[in-house]
Amino acid sequence: MSVPTFHFVTLFPETIQIWMTTSILGRAHKAGLFDFKIYQLRDYSTAKHLNVDDVAYGGGGGMVLQLEPLVRAVESIQENLKAKTSQVIYFSPAGQRLNHTLVHKWATSTTITDFIFICGHYEGVDQRFIDHWVDAEISLGDFVITGGELPALATADAMIRQLEGTLGSNTTAETESFALTSEDSPLLEYPHYTRPSEYRGLKVPDILLSGNHAAIEAWRLQEAKKRTMEKRPDLLKLSPSGTT
Repeated sequence: MSVPTFHFVTLFPETIQIWMTTSILGRAHKAGLFDFKIYQLRDYSTAKHLNVDDVAYGGGGGMVLQLEPLVRAVESIQENLKAKTSQVIYFSPAGQRLNHTLVHKWATSTTITDFIFICGHYEGVDQRFIDHWVDAEISLGDFVITGGELPALATADAMIRQLEGTLGSNTTAETESFALTSEDSPLLEYPHYTRPSEYRGLKVPDILLSGNHAAIEAWRLQEAKKRTMEKRPDLLKLSPSGTT
């Protein structure tokens, strides 16, 4: 069975390497649950000084990543894939908001196992690349950061957590925020407590010490609903697909 492979096209390979080989992801990688490869975008430049950006037509501030190096990178990666189906994902504020449903769909896909992440910089990329070579344009939220490496890592991390064997418990991913649902609405995760059971007069809820697992599960669901109502009431208006 093929494991998912994450292909990062970036100007800063070192930012990818450390995250993908550390902690839970590092253990999952060593266990063979996924693979990843990093590509320096400048390697696909034919310019004398390996430039991959240029000024925008029409004027304006900032530089734009050029079409040709990006296309060469993607087509080179795709030519070397055993499976002919891949997902090219570009990260930008104009993209679809990433959510748990989309993450789970990609992580459990049986038809797409290669994900090509385009980590943009500067003012963005040539629009022709987005229009003709990108399968999904993704945003983490309504804010702008300096590059696409963080969104790419966040997406890979979220997907890897969905893979069987990554987390210590098979049920952990199923009970986390956004995976837990009630009446077709995603919920935030219930609150957690650990030892000591009392600290400076602050006590763990008695129900969690009762040993009554059915009552504990009911309490956790109720607390998840309460927390969602208080912190993210907008989620209660959504279906699991993330649409109203």
